Amino acid sequence: MRIVVIGASGGTGRQIVEQALELGHSVTAFVREPGRLPVRHDALRIVAGNVLDPSSLAEAIRGSDAVLCALGHKRWFYPNSILSSGTANIIDAMKNTGVRRLVCETSLGVGNSFGRLGLYYTLFVVPFILPLYYWDKHRQERVIRSSGLDWVIVRPGALNNRPPRGEYRHGPDVGSWILTLGISRADVADFMLRQLSDDTYLHSSPGVAG
Repeated sequence: MRIVVIGASGGTGRQIVEQALELGHSVTAFVREPGRLPVRHDALRIVAGNVLDPSSLAEAIRGSDAVLCALGHKRWFYPNSILSSGTANIIDAMKNTGVRRLVCETSLGVGNSFGRLGLYYTLFVVPFILPLYYWDKHRQERVIRSSGLDWVIVRPGALNNRPPRGEYRHGPDVGSWILTLGISRADVADFMLRQLSDDTYLHSSPGVAG
C-alpha cells in the first residue's frame, strides 16, 4: 500500500514509518525538517512541507492510498490551531486528490473519552499545563468527524518510548478514571497501521493502552 505519514519525524510518526517499511508499504514521510528523520529506504520518499501550507500537502498526498496522521507540536502555552487547521488542510488535500482513508492519532481524554487518562491528567496536567493543546485536539477531532472520509481516530494513553509489547487493549472503553494508563509509541504505530485494512473501528475513536 502507498501511505503518507504526517508528522513522520515525531515519536509515533517515526515508528509508523519504520514499521510500515518493514511491512512492505511504500511510504511518503511528510516532515518540516527532513534532517530530523534519520531513516533511509528504497521504499521511502521524504517530502519537506508544512501542514499549514495546503500546496505542499497536496504534492505529498497525491497518488497515495491512505494517510496516517501523527501530527504534534510543542507550542503548548499559547493559543494556536496547528492541530485542527493542519488536519483540515490534510482533509482538503485528500479530497482534492481522491484519497479516502485517514487514521489520526489524538489522545485519551478527548471527546467522549474525557476523564479516561486518570486523575493526574484529568485534574492537573490537562487543565493546568496542556489546556490549549487539548482544546485544539477537541477541534481536530471535530474536523475529522465532519470530513466525510473513511476515518479512524486513535486515542492512546500516556505515550512512552519503551519497546513494543505487541499486546495492548483497544476499544471505546479503554482507559481509567483513576490511574494513568500508558502505551509505547511503537504499539500505537502498530495499531494505527492495522487500521489501514481493518474496518472494525471505521468512523469511531477507539482508545488504546498497554
